[in-house]
Amino acid sequence: MTQHALLPDSIHVERAEGAYLHTKDGRKIIDGISSWWVNTHGHCHPKIVKAVQAQAEKLEQVVFAGFTHEPAEELAKKLLRLSDPSLEFVFYSDSGSTAVEVALKMAIGYFEHESTPRRKIVALEGGYHGDTFGAMSAGSRSVFNKLYEPYLFDVEHLPFPFEGREFQTLEKFESILRGGDVAALIVEPLVQGASGMRIYTPETLKALHDLCRAHGALLIADEVMTGFGRTGSMFACEQAGIAPDLMCLSKGLTGGFLPMGATLATKEIYTAFYDTDRSKTFFHSTSFTGNALACAAALASLEIWATEPVMSNIRSIEQAHEKAAGWFYARPDVAALRVQGSIFAMDIKDETQGYLSEIGPQIYDFMIENDVLLRPVGNTVYILPPYCITSEDLENIYETLWRALDHIRDEREQRAA
Repeated sequence: MTQHALLPDSIHVERAEGAYLHTKDGRKIIDGISSWWVNTHGHCHPKIVKAVQAQAEKLEQVVFAGFTHEPAEELAKKLLRLSDPSLEFVFYSDSGSTAVEVALKMAIGYFEHESTPRRKIVALEGGYHGDTFGAMSAGSRSVFNKLYEPYLFDVEHLPFPFEGREFQTLEKFESILRGGDVAALIVEPLVQGASGMRIYTPETLKALHDLCRAHGALLIADEVMTGFGRTGSMFACEQAGIAPDLMCLSKGLTGGFLPMGATLATKEIYTAFYDTDRSKTFFHSTSFTGNALACAAALASLEIWATEPVMSNIRSIEQAHEKAAGWFYARPDVAALRVQGSIFAMDIKDETQGYLSEIGPQIYDFMIENDVLLRPVGNTVYILPPYCITSEDLENIYETLWRALDHIRDEREQRAA
Protein backbone atom coordinates (compact mmCIF):
# COMPACT_ATOMS: atom_id res chain seq x y z
CA MET A 1 0.00 0.00 0.00
CA THR A 2 3.04 2.30 -0.29
CA GLN A 3 4.29 3.63 -3.61
CA HIS A 4 8.03 3.83 -3.04
CA ALA A 5 8.54 6.05 -6.09
CA LEU A 6 6.61 8.72 -4.16
CA LEU A 7 7.59 7.80 -0.59
CA PRO A 8 11.19 6.55 -0.76
CA ASP A 9 12.03 7.16 2.90
CA SER A 10 10.28 5.34 5.73
CA ILE A 11 10.01 6.77 9.24
CA HIS A 12 12.14 4.70 11.59
CA VAL A 13 10.23 3.98 14.82
CA GLU A 14 12.52 2.95 17.66
CA ARG A 15 9.98 2.38 20.42
CA ALA A 16 6.34 3.07 21.31
CA GLU A 17 4.30 3.70 24.42
CA GLY A 18 0.60 4.39 24.89
CA ALA A 19 -0.64 6.47 21.96
CA TYR A 20 2.87 7.55 20.91
CA LEU A 21 5.45 6.38 18.40
CA HIS A 22 9.01 7.45 19.22
CA THR A 23 11.29 7.72 16.19
CA LYS A 24 15.01 7.15 15.89
CA ASP A 25 15.58 10.86 15.27
CA GLY A 26 13.76 11.90 18.45
CA ARG A 27 10.26 12.68 17.23
CA LYS A 28 7.12 11.79 19.20
CA ILE A 29 4.21 10.98 16.88
CA ILE A 30 0.59 10.49 17.98
CA ASP A 31 -0.72 7.23 16.52
CA GLY A 32 -4.14 8.45 15.38
CA ILE A 33 -5.02 5.25 13.52
CA SER A 34 -3.92 2.61 16.05
CA SER A 35 -1.23 1.45 13.61
CA TRP A 36 -3.79 0.38 11.01
CA TRP A 37 -6.56 -0.33 13.52
CA VAL A 38 -4.76 -3.10 15.43
CA ASN A 39 -3.68 -1.41 18.66
CA THR A 40 -6.49 -1.25 21.19
CA HIS A 41 -5.09 -0.53 24.66
CA GLY A 42 -1.99 1.43 23.62
CA HIS A 43 1.50 0.45 22.56
CA CYS A 44 3.54 -1.77 24.87
CA HIS A 45 0.82 -2.12 27.49
CA PRO A 46 2.77 -3.56 30.46
CA LYS A 47 0.27 -6.37 31.13
CA ILE A 48 0.59 -7.71 27.59
CA VAL A 49 4.36 -7.23 27.59
CA LYS A 50 4.61 -9.26 30.79
CA ALA A 51 2.34 -12.02 29.50
CA VAL A 52 4.28 -12.44 26.25
CA GLN A 53 7.62 -12.44 28.09
CA ALA A 54 6.39 -15.09 30.55
CA GLN A 55 5.02 -17.27 27.75
CA ALA A 56 8.29 -16.99 25.78
CA GLU A 57 10.08 -18.66 28.66
CA LYS A 58 7.78 -21.72 28.47
CA LEU A 59 6.58 -22.34 24.90
CA GLU A 60 6.83 -20.15 21.84
CA GLN A 61 5.37 -22.39 19.11
CA VAL A 62 4.30 -25.96 18.46
CA VAL A 63 2.59 -27.52 15.47
CA PHE A 64 -1.18 -27.20 15.99
CA ALA A 65 -2.10 -30.37 14.11
CA GLY A 66 -2.74 -33.01 16.76
CA PHE A 67 -1.14 -30.86 19.47
CA THR A 68 -2.55 -28.21 21.77
CA HIS A 69 -1.51 -25.99 24.66
CA GLU A 70 -3.08 -24.10 27.54
CA PRO A 71 -3.03 -20.54 26.10
CA ALA A 72 -4.87 -21.67 22.95
CA GLU A 73 -7.49 -23.61 24.89
CA GLU A 74 -8.05 -20.83 27.42
CA LEU A 75 -8.32 -18.21 24.66
CA ALA A 76 -10.90 -20.29 22.78
CA LYS A 77 -13.01 -20.56 25.93
CA LYS A 78 -12.85 -16.82 26.56
CA LEU A 79 -13.69 -15.89 22.95
CA LEU A 80 -16.70 -18.18 23.01
CA ARG A 81 -17.88 -16.70 26.30
CA LEU A 82 -17.68 -13.22 24.77
CA SER A 83 -19.59 -14.14 21.62
CA ASP A 84 -23.09 -15.45 21.00
CA PRO A 85 -23.75 -18.93 22.49
CA SER A 86 -24.50 -20.29 19.01
CA LEU A 87 -20.80 -19.92 18.14
CA GLU A 88 -19.18 -22.96 19.76
CA PHE A 89 -15.89 -23.58 17.93
CA VAL A 90 -12.76 -21.58 17.15
CA PHE A 91 -10.32 -22.08 14.28
CA TYR A 92 -7.05 -20.16 14.62
CA SER A 93 -5.06 -18.66 11.76
CA ASP A 94 -2.57 -15.82 11.44
CA SER A 95 -4.33 -12.72 10.03
CA GLY A 96 -7.65 -11.16 9.15
CA SER A 97 -7.32 -12.21 5.54
CA THR A 98 -6.75 -15.85 6.47
CA ALA A 99 -9.62 -15.72 8.97
CA VAL A 100 -11.83 -14.73 6.03
CA GLU A 101 -10.37 -17.41 3.76
CA VAL A 102 -11.16 -19.97 6.47
CA ALA A 103 -14.75 -18.76 6.75
CA LEU A 104 -15.31 -18.90 2.99
CA LYS A 105 -13.90 -22.42 2.80
CA MET A 106 -15.99 -23.53 5.76
CA ALA A 107 -19.16 -22.12 4.18
CA ILE A 108 -18.63 -23.88 0.86
CA GLY A 109 -17.43 -27.09 2.53
CA TYR A 110 -20.40 -27.16 4.91
CA PHE A 111 -22.93 -27.45 2.09
CA GLU A 112 -20.77 -29.91 0.15
CA HIS A 113 -20.48 -32.25 3.14
CA GLU A 114 -24.20 -31.91 3.83
CA SER A 115 -24.79 -33.14 0.24
CA THR A 116 -26.66 -29.93 -0.59
CA PRO A 117 -24.03 -28.08 -2.62
CA ARG A 118 -24.23 -24.30 -2.66
CA ARG A 119 -21.41 -22.41 -4.31
CA LYS A 120 -22.41 -18.75 -4.55
CA ILE A 121 -20.88 -16.10 -2.27
CA VAL A 122 -22.61 -12.72 -1.89
CA ALA A 123 -20.99 -9.57 -0.50
CA LEU A 124 -21.63 -5.87 -0.13
CA GLU A 125 -20.31 -3.53 -2.79
CA GLY A 126 -17.32 -1.59 -1.48
CA GLY A 127 -16.27 -4.27 0.98
CA TYR A 128 -12.67 -5.10 1.83
CA HIS A 129 -11.84 -8.48 3.36
CA GLY A 130 -8.11 -8.84 2.78
CA ASP A 131 -5.54 -9.31 0.04
CA THR A 132 -5.37 -13.07 -0.43
CA PHE A 133 -7.28 -14.30 -3.48
CA GLY A 134 -10.43 -15.53 -1.78
CA ALA A 135 -10.65 -12.39 0.32
CA MET A 136 -10.04 -10.22 -2.76
CA SER A 137 -12.82 -12.07 -4.57
CA ALA A 138 -15.27 -11.25 -1.79
CA GLY A 139 -14.12 -7.63 -1.72
CA SER A 140 -14.94 -4.77 -4.01
CA ARG A 141 -13.44 -4.71 -7.48
CA SER A 142 -11.22 -1.64 -7.23
CA VAL A 143 -7.76 -0.19 -7.81
CA PHE A 144 -6.57 -2.54 -5.03
CA ASN A 145 -7.17 -5.70 -7.03
CA LYS A 146 -7.84 -4.69 -10.65
CA LEU A 147 -4.67 -6.39 -11.89
CA TYR A 148 -5.83 -9.72 -10.48
CA GLU A 149 -9.49 -9.59 -11.49
CA PRO A 150 -9.17 -12.34 -14.14
CA TYR A 151 -8.07 -14.73 -11.38
CA LEU A 152 -10.82 -13.92 -8.86
CA PHE A 153 -13.86 -16.17 -8.50
CA ASP A 154 -17.30 -14.70 -9.17
CA VAL A 155 -19.09 -13.05 -6.26
CA GLU A 156 -22.46 -11.31 -6.40
CA HIS A 157 -22.13 -7.81 -4.95
CA LEU A 158 -25.10 -6.01 -3.42
CA PRO A 159 -25.42 -2.22 -3.61
CA PHE A 160 -24.20 -0.57 -0.42
CA PRO A 161 -27.16 0.24 1.87
CA PHE A 162 -26.81 4.01 1.97
CA GLU A 163 -29.34 5.84 4.12
CA GLY A 164 -32.65 5.91 2.30
CA ARG A 165 -31.57 3.23 -0.17
CA GLU A 166 -31.52 0.21 2.12
CA PHE A 167 -34.51 -1.31 0.34
CA GLN A 168 -32.54 -1.65 -2.90
CA THR A 169 -29.90 -3.71 -1.09
CA LEU A 170 -32.44 -5.99 0.60
CA GLU A 171 -34.51 -6.42 -2.55
CA LYS A 172 -31.45 -7.38 -4.60
CA PHE A 173 -30.32 -9.86 -1.94
CA GLU A 174 -33.72 -11.51 -1.72
CA SER A 175 -33.80 -11.85 -5.51
CA ILE A 176 -30.40 -13.59 -5.49
CA LEU A 177 -31.42 -15.86 -2.62
CA ARG A 178 -34.41 -17.15 -4.58
CA GLY A 179 -31.96 -18.92 -6.88
CA GLY A 180 -31.21 -21.34 -4.02
CA ASP A 181 -27.45 -21.48 -4.61
CA VAL A 182 -26.22 -18.92 -2.05
CA ALA A 183 -23.80 -20.46 0.42
CA ALA A 184 -23.04 -17.30 2.36
CA LEU A 185 -23.27 -13.55 2.62
CA ILE A 186 -20.11 -11.90 3.92
CA VAL A 187 -20.24 -8.38 5.39
CA GLU A 188 -18.24 -6.00 7.51
CA PRO A 189 -20.96 -5.36 10.10
CA LEU A 190 -22.02 -1.70 10.44
CA VAL A 191 -18.79 -0.16 9.08
CA GLN A 192 -16.82 -0.76 5.88
CA GLY A 193 -13.28 0.23 6.78
CA ALA A 194 -11.02 0.40 3.73
CA SER A 195 -13.74 1.81 1.46
CA GLY A 196 -13.80 4.96 3.57
CA MET A 197 -15.47 4.13 6.91
CA ARG A 198 -18.89 3.80 5.31
CA ILE A 199 -21.58 3.20 7.93
CA TYR A 200 -24.96 1.49 7.68
CA THR A 201 -27.62 0.81 10.27
CA PRO A 202 -28.03 -2.10 12.69
CA GLU A 203 -31.56 -2.52 11.33
CA THR A 204 -30.17 -3.19 7.85
CA LEU A 205 -27.66 -5.69 9.22
CA LYS A 206 -30.48 -7.51 11.02
CA ALA A 207 -32.60 -7.55 7.87
CA LEU A 208 -29.71 -9.12 5.91
CA HIS A 209 -29.28 -11.69 8.68
CA ASP A 210 -32.99 -12.51 8.66
CA LEU A 211 -32.96 -13.03 4.89
CA CYS A 212 -30.06 -15.47 5.28
CA ARG A 213 -32.05 -17.38 7.88
CA ALA A 214 -35.19 -17.47 5.76
CA HIS A 215 -33.33 -18.91 2.75
CA GLY A 216 -30.86 -21.24 4.49
CA ALA A 217 -27.75 -19.22 3.65
CA LEU A 218 -24.90 -18.62 6.10
CA LEU A 219 -23.90 -15.18 7.37
CA ILE A 220 -20.18 -14.44 7.68
CA ALA A 221 -19.42 -11.43 9.88
CA ASP A 222 -15.99 -9.99 9.09
CA GLU A 223 -15.34 -8.35 12.46
CA VAL A 224 -11.61 -8.01 11.80
CA MET A 225 -11.79 -4.21 12.06
CA THR A 226 -15.15 -3.75 13.79
CA GLY A 227 -14.50 -6.19 16.64
CA PHE A 228 -13.06 -5.45 20.07
CA GLY A 229 -14.86 -2.19 20.68
CA ARG A 230 -14.23 -0.21 17.52
CA THR A 231 -17.94 0.43 16.84
CA GLY A 232 -18.89 1.01 20.47
CA SER A 233 -19.67 -2.59 21.48
CA MET A 234 -17.41 -5.61 21.83
CA PHE A 235 -18.60 -6.89 18.45
CA ALA A 236 -20.61 -4.87 15.93
CA CYS A 237 -23.17 -7.67 15.47
CA GLU A 238 -24.33 -7.11 19.05
CA GLN A 239 -25.87 -3.77 18.05
CA ALA A 240 -28.12 -5.55 15.57
CA GLY A 241 -29.01 -8.29 18.05
CA ILE A 242 -27.84 -11.03 15.69
CA ALA A 243 -25.51 -14.01 15.71
CA PRO A 244 -23.56 -14.82 12.54
CA ASP A 245 -22.82 -18.40 11.52
CA LEU A 246 -19.14 -17.55 11.11
CA MET A 247 -17.29 -14.64 12.69
CA CYS A 248 -13.80 -13.52 11.62
CA LEU A 249 -11.48 -11.84 14.13
CA SER A 250 -7.96 -10.40 14.01
CA LYS A 251 -6.41 -6.89 14.44
CA GLY A 252 -7.44 -6.06 18.04
CA LEU A 253 -7.50 -9.73 19.03
CA THR A 254 -3.99 -9.56 20.52
CA GLY A 255 -4.19 -5.89 21.45
CA GLY A 256 -2.05 -5.16 18.39
CA PHE A 257 0.97 -7.11 19.68
CA LEU A 258 1.19 -10.13 17.39
CA PRO A 259 -0.47 -11.30 14.17
CA MET A 260 -3.33 -13.69 14.76
CA GLY A 261 -6.67 -14.61 13.24
CA ALA A 262 -9.63 -16.56 14.55
CA THR A 263 -12.78 -17.83 12.86
CA LEU A 264 -15.67 -18.70 15.15
CA ALA A 265 -18.21 -21.24 13.88
CA THR A 266 -21.43 -22.93 14.89
CA LYS A 267 -21.62 -26.57 15.95
CA GLU A 268 -23.51 -27.40 12.73
CA ILE A 269 -20.59 -26.21 10.62
CA TYR A 270 -18.05 -28.06 12.77
CA THR A 271 -20.09 -31.27 12.62
CA ALA A 272 -20.23 -31.18 8.82
CA PHE A 273 -16.45 -31.76 8.76
CA TYR A 274 -16.40 -34.26 11.68
CA ASP A 275 -16.17 -37.75 10.17
CA THR A 276 -14.07 -40.90 10.19
CA ASP A 277 -13.68 -40.32 6.45
CA ARG A 278 -10.39 -38.40 6.28
CA SER A 279 -11.42 -36.78 3.00
CA LYS A 280 -13.93 -34.69 5.00
CA THR A 281 -11.16 -33.09 7.08
CA PHE A 282 -11.18 -29.30 7.05
CA PHE A 283 -8.03 -28.89 4.98
CA HIS A 284 -6.56 -25.55 5.99
CA SER A 285 -3.27 -24.85 7.69
CA THR A 286 -0.93 -21.98 8.44
CA SER A 287 2.42 -22.64 10.06
CA PHE A 288 1.79 -20.41 13.06
CA THR A 289 -1.79 -21.47 13.75
CA GLY A 290 -2.49 -21.22 17.48
CA ASN A 291 0.87 -19.61 18.17
CA ALA A 292 1.41 -19.66 21.93
CA LEU A 293 2.87 -16.14 22.12
CA ALA A 294 -0.05 -14.67 20.18
CA CYS A 295 -2.52 -16.57 22.38
CA ALA A 296 -0.81 -15.20 25.50
CA ALA A 297 -1.04 -11.65 24.14
CA ALA A 298 -4.73 -12.13 23.31
CA LEU A 299 -5.45 -13.51 26.78
CA ALA A 300 -3.73 -10.53 28.40
CA SER A 301 -5.68 -8.17 26.16
CA LEU A 302 -8.97 -9.76 27.22
CA GLU A 303 -7.88 -9.47 30.85
CA ILE A 304 -7.44 -5.74 30.32
CA TRP A 305 -11.00 -5.61 29.00
CA ALA A 306 -12.15 -7.31 32.18
CA THR A 307 -10.17 -5.21 34.66
CA GLU A 308 -9.79 -1.74 33.14
CA PRO A 309 -12.46 0.80 32.04
CA VAL A 310 -11.98 0.12 28.32
CA MET A 311 -15.59 0.65 27.27
CA SER A 312 -15.73 3.86 29.31
CA ASN A 313 -12.64 5.08 27.42
CA ILE A 314 -14.33 4.26 24.11
CA ARG A 315 -17.42 6.25 25.14
CA SER A 316 -15.20 9.22 26.03
CA ILE A 317 -13.52 9.03 22.61
CA GLU A 318 -16.93 8.85 20.92
CA GLN A 319 -18.12 11.93 22.81
CA ALA A 320 -14.98 13.84 21.79
CA HIS A 321 -15.51 12.77 18.18
CA GLU A 322 -19.12 13.96 18.25
CA LYS A 323 -18.07 17.34 19.60
CA ALA A 324 -15.38 17.66 16.92
CA ALA A 325 -17.88 16.67 14.24
CA GLY A 326 -19.91 19.73 15.23
CA TRP A 327 -16.90 21.94 14.52
CA PHE A 328 -15.99 20.33 11.19
CA TYR A 329 -19.62 20.35 10.06
CA ALA A 330 -19.33 24.12 9.66
CA ARG A 331 -16.57 23.79 7.06
CA PRO A 332 -17.69 24.08 3.41
CA ASP A 333 -14.90 21.75 2.26
CA VAL A 334 -16.09 18.68 4.21
CA ALA A 335 -19.07 16.36 3.87
CA ALA A 336 -20.62 13.20 5.29
CA LEU A 337 -19.33 13.53 8.85
CA ARG A 338 -19.83 10.29 10.76
CA VAL A 339 -18.99 8.89 14.18
CA GLN A 340 -19.33 5.28 15.29
CA GLY A 341 -17.71 4.23 18.55
CA SER A 342 -14.02 5.17 18.39
CA ILE A 343 -14.27 5.97 14.66
CA PHE A 344 -14.44 9.53 13.33
CA ALA A 345 -14.59 10.03 9.56
CA MET A 346 -15.45 12.66 6.98
CA ASP A 347 -15.08 13.18 3.25
CA ILE A 348 -13.07 16.08 1.88
CA LYS A 349 -14.63 17.62 -1.21
CA ASP A 350 -12.42 16.96 -4.22
CA GLU A 351 -12.83 16.60 -7.97
CA THR A 352 -11.23 13.16 -7.75
CA GLN A 353 -13.13 10.83 -5.46
CA GLY A 354 -11.90 7.54 -4.06
CA TYR A 355 -8.53 6.09 -3.20
CA LEU A 356 -6.50 7.93 -5.88
CA SER A 357 -7.57 11.39 -4.74
CA GLU A 358 -4.54 13.59 -4.08
CA ILE A 359 -6.22 14.97 -0.96
CA GLY A 360 -5.19 11.87 1.00
CA PRO A 361 -1.43 12.22 0.50
CA GLN A 362 -1.63 15.98 1.13
CA ILE A 363 -3.34 15.47 4.48
CA TYR A 364 -0.96 12.65 5.40
CA ASP A 365 2.08 14.85 4.65
CA PHE A 366 0.81 17.80 6.67
CA MET A 367 -0.21 15.67 9.64
CA ILE A 368 3.01 13.66 9.81
CA GLU A 369 5.07 16.86 9.55
CA ASN A 370 3.18 17.94 12.67
CA ASP A 371 3.77 14.63 14.46
CA VAL A 372 0.34 13.07 13.97
CA LEU A 373 -0.17 9.81 12.09
CA LEU A 374 -3.36 9.80 10.03
CA ARG A 375 -3.60 7.81 6.82
CA PRO A 376 -6.61 8.93 4.77
CA VAL A 377 -8.38 6.55 2.41
CA GLY A 378 -8.37 8.76 -0.68
CA ASN A 379 -10.49 11.81 0.10
CA THR A 380 -11.84 10.22 3.30
CA VAL A 381 -9.94 11.18 6.43
CA TYR A 382 -10.55 9.22 9.61
CA ILE A 383 -9.35 9.10 13.20
CA LEU A 384 -9.30 5.74 14.98
CA PRO A 385 -7.05 6.01 18.04
CA PRO A 386 -5.93 3.58 20.75
CA TYR A 387 -8.40 3.56 23.63
CA CYS A 388 -5.82 4.99 26.02
CA ILE A 389 -5.56 8.29 24.12
CA THR A 390 -6.02 11.42 26.22
CA SER A 391 -8.50 14.19 25.52
CA GLU A 392 -5.53 16.54 25.04
CA ASP A 393 -4.07 14.33 22.31
CA LEU A 394 -7.45 14.10 20.60
CA GLU A 395 -7.74 17.90 20.67
CA ASN A 396 -4.27 18.06 19.13
CA ILE A 397 -5.35 15.72 16.30
CA TYR A 398 -8.52 17.69 15.55
CA GLU A 399 -6.70 21.04 15.65
CA THR A 400 -3.89 19.80 13.41
CA LEU A 401 -6.41 18.33 10.95
CA TRP A 402 -8.24 21.68 10.88
CA ARG A 403 -4.96 23.41 10.01
CA ALA A 404 -4.27 20.78 7.34
CA LEU A 405 -7.58 21.55 5.65
CA ASP A 406 -6.90 25.29 5.87
CA HIS A 407 -3.49 24.70 4.28
CA ILE A 408 -5.01 22.70 1.40
CA ARG A 409 -7.73 25.34 0.90
CA ASP A 410 -5.17 28.15 0.78
CA GLU A 411 -3.03 26.27 -1.74
CA ARG A 412 -6.07 25.71 -3.96
CA GLU A 413 -6.96 29.38 -3.83
CA GLN A 414 -3.41 30.38 -4.73
CA ARG A 415 -3.41 28.04 -7.73
CA ALA A 416 -6.78 29.36 -8.85
CA ALA A 417 -5.51 32.94 -8.63
